[in-house]
This record gives sequence, structure tokens and C-alpha cells, in this order.
Amino acid sequence: MNEAYSDFAAVYDRLMDNIPYDEWFSYLHGLLTEYGINDGIIAELGCGTGNITERLARSGYDMIGIDNSASMLDIANEKKTENNSSSLYLCQDMREFELYGTVAACISICDSINYITEDDDLLTVFKLVNNYLDPKGILIFDFNTRHYYRDVVADATIAEDREDISFIWDNYYVGNNDINELSLSIFIKENANNNSARPNKRKTDINSENDNLYRKYEEFHLQKGYTLSKIKELINASGLEFVTAYDAFTKNPADENCERIYVIARESGK
Repeated sequence: MNEAYSDFAAVYDRLMDNIPYDEWFSYLHGLLTEYGINDGIIAELGCGTGNITERLARSGYDMIGIDNSASMLDIANEKKTENNSSSLYLCQDMREFELYGTVAACISICDSINYITEDDDLLTVFKLVNNYLDPKGILIFDFNTRHYYRDVVADATIAEDREDISFIWDNYYVGNNDINELSLSIFIKENANNNSARPNKRKTDINSENDNLYRKYEEFHLQKGYTLSKIKELINASGLEFVTAYDAFTKNPADENCERIYVIARESGK
């Protein structure tokens, strides 16, 4: 799995400022406490820039954030310093992550699981989680469904244009293997006030009529749309115990018509 968000990392938070992280955190925190995870160590797989990690740290958890993007973790560590937290960030591929001991819970949200595009690899992730969870420890994760990629965003273009930064996100759904291909182009104004937000790798220069210089950065992402039935199959095969699944941000039972699903599983023996 290649590093995703290498160029996007530097501007990720600016472009994702419409995501209600506080609400997402409240929902996740509610699930954790419902299943008895009120404190202790939590490992977050695919932690990105630490938006959820640091919120959980402020709530009293000992956090381990794991991501395969060093660029994203650089920003997460800046938030750690600002938050004066003791979060530990590890640059690891979730398919082969290693911890120093067991943890009370593992979490993975913001569709990080969808970046695992092979069933066998996702099974490996679940087996590792089962191995590193405390007895009866909890796994909570979300995923975008096959329905979402096939019927909602397939062949769609998502674009946003701001004064000094813009992006174009093209989706292409490949139905025979449930893969959504995402082609991402980012345009950043060279003399933008926040120069530190510019990615490190230069790709293309574009001059406007006003001699304002924009730089273009490109990335290519692959995500797999899973069905709930496949997720249950892989969880059970890993040794974890499937507990329940919700339509995201609700307590409504999930089904194959949901766009995003939250799953709760439990350690049930190594």
C-alpha cells in the first residue's frame, strides 16, 4: 500500500475544515464508553493528522496513532506539541503494525479501512488487532460501502475553489473488483499567506492573467468498497467477535444500503 496523502498532507486540514470532527469524536467517544473503554491505551489505525487522536488524548486516553504517511504524522506531532499530550505516533503500515504491548481498544475511522484493497490484507489487519487487544478489548472502525462508491460517487467529480487553494477530486468506479479510483489535483497560490501549507513536491506551475503563480500537485488513491457481509466474514475469520454495526453516527442497524457503516468487534481469544 503506497503512502497516500503525501502532497495533500500539508493542506489536508485546511480543505477538510468542513468535517465536523467534534461531532465525530462525540459519537466515537460515546461508543467507547458504552463498551467500558473509559481510560487506558487506544491505538488508532490511519490516524492522519491526529484530529481524532488528540481529541481522545484530551479526554484522558493514552493514544497511539499509526499511519503510513510520514507527512501526515509530522502535522500530528505538531498538534501533539500544541496539545501538550503524550500521544505516540508511529509511521507504520496497518497491515504489519507492531505495538509494545496490548491495548484497551483499537479504532480506525475516516474510511482508512477502505485503503486496504485486498481481502487477505484486511484479514491480516483484523488478526493483528485481535493479537494486540486486551482480553475482551474493543475494535471500532468505519468504512464506506460498495453502495457508496458504486451508486453515490461513481464517476463523480468533487471540486472546491477558494481564494488561495483549490482541489479537483475525480472518482472512477471499477465494478469488477469494487475499487474506487481517486485522482486528486491540488492548486495552491504561490504567494498565499500560509506558505507553510505548501506541499514539498513541485509538479506544475500555472500563471494567471494577474501573474499570480499557482502550483499543481497530483495524487492517485485507490479505495475498496466493502459489503457488510464481507466485513463480518473477515472479522469472524480473524478470531475477533463481531458485536454490531450501525449506520454511521446513529444507533440504527446497518445494512447494505448504508453509505458509511460503523462496526464494533471484540477480542475473543488469541
